[in-house]
Amino acid sequence: MILDIYKDAFEYSAKDWKTLLILGVICLFSFLLIPVFLLAGYNYRVVGTAVRGIINGKDPLPEFDDLIGMFIDGIKVVIVQIVYLIVPAVTFIVFVLIANHLSGVLASAVVLLGCLVTLILGIIACLMIQMGICHMAYNDGAFTKAFAAEEIKAVINEIGLFKCLLTYVGIIIICVVFGVVVTGIVGIIFTIFGLSGAMLGVDAGGILVLGTLVNSLITTFVVGPYLSIFTGRSIGLLYTMQI
Repeated sequence: MILDIYKDAFEYSAKDWKTLLILGVICLFSFLLIPVFLLAGYNYRVVGTAVRGIINGKDPLPEFDDLIGMFIDGIKVVIVQIVYLIVPAVTFIVFVLIANHLSGVLASAVVLLGCLVTLILGIIACLMIQMGICHMAYNDGAFTKAFAAEEIKAVINEIGLFKCLLTYVGIIIICVVFGVVVTGIVGIIFTIFGLSGAMLGVDAGGILVLGTLVNSLITTFVVGPYLSIFTGRSIGLLYTMQI
């Protein structure tokens, strides 16, 4: 079933390359901050489509309409992420402050323990973020549903905690491998061009710079948007496994 989710998400994310380019343009201007919320809002729409869909269904990609609504949804998503991440962040700070009043091996041990506790809480927070966003989307955007801990916990229990964690870890691995492979292939191609050019007396530095630029463009306009949709679709379909 998990593999079916990945297969569906892979195919779904590649349904419309125009959408990837639009997301790429928005991502390009994300340093202006407002586009960050638009990206989060669009990903929320992807999740919203998935939580009401089925694996290997015919769901279309969300439209780029009602930008104000998309922006507001993005703000809600970012707030959900920040709220859930406060606990592991504060926990780590507390351990660091305690360690500052200690010395030697004891201080190192406290920091190490703090990292371990923070990692565990971080994993829990990330899972609650994803399921919380799905729960909010499934309940017609009701913001409070993203923090309905008991309801979200019931969803996770019905799906299976191990299955949730396995799916989420799989998504992370797939995203990392996909990004490394794509950028690696482009890097190898331009490295070969650079070496060939050097043998012919052409400036290899210019070719390698061009390769870096092409890699950045591919990451911005293809890899990033594709993996963003893939993640949203996968998490949304995982949520449907308890319905």
